[in-house]
Amino acid sequence: MKRRHTLRHLLQIALTALAGMSILYAAAASAGVPVELSANPVDADGQVTLGEIFENAGAAGGTFVVSRQGPTVVLDAGQLQGFAHRAGLDWANSRGLRRVIIRGGEAQPSSSTLAATAGGNRSAAAPRNVQVLAYARSLSTGEIVQPSDVVWAQAAAAPSDAPRDAEAIIGMSARRPLREGAVVGLHDVSAPQVIRTGDAIVVTYSSGGVTLALQARAMGNAALGDAFNVRNTASNRTFEAVASGPGQALVGPDAQRLRAASPSQFALR
Repeated sequence: MKRRHTLRHLLQIALTALAGMSILYAAAASAGVPVELSANPVDADGQVTLGEIFENAGAAGGTFVVSRQGPTVVLDAGQLQGFAHRAGLDWANSRGLRRVIIRGGEAQPSSSTLAATAGGNRSAAAPRNVQVLAYARSLSTGEIVQPSDVVWAQAAAAPSDAPRDAEAIIGMSARRPLREGAVVGLHDVSAPQVIRTGDAIVVTYSSGGVTLALQARAMGNAALGDAFNVRNTASNRTFEAVASGPGQALVGPDAQRLRAASPSQFALR
């Protein structure tokens, strides 16, 4: 009888241990394989896979994500993170990206490959290990930056005002001609112009519950939040107003608050 109880006790211990191992295995499986975003996501055949987006995707690398119809495809970072998780990958998105842009073309060789092919000549293969945004095409002055106009690339260094997210540049207006392949800097762009010289506009003044509006003519170009001169079409008097939207301007306390605000929050998205 005593031997029977001992065997039963040993069996219970073994079953408990097996159950614990199963729980640990399931937890490890659900955690996913940690991966990092590729420094330069490139798709060669129009069928974007996880292996083209993430480094060390392993067996999940061949998993289809989306078809690329144009020169680039833009993915929502949150949706991509969920897709990767379902495929067994864990992308932490530590940089808090909102969008991931994959361009078409051949993958660029890594800095280690460049060093090897240079035959030891360091000047011919300078390390390019900083991830930056670059222009996917050349832009003219005044053009609005679209999601397909910027791509992630690698460079030896980044400008001090390099944006950490494509969201900071998309929707802004080019200050000057921008060359394809150039590294993106916030000094390249400004809030897009909403008023041009000669536009007919409505100027509004509001204070203490009183609102007045008059018709005027723009004497210069202006982006959202910019101050510019306008001419009252009734009195022919010229004064300063602040652009508040297409064909709209403000004077008075509301204009002061609008002008003091950061221009970046007015960028059209």
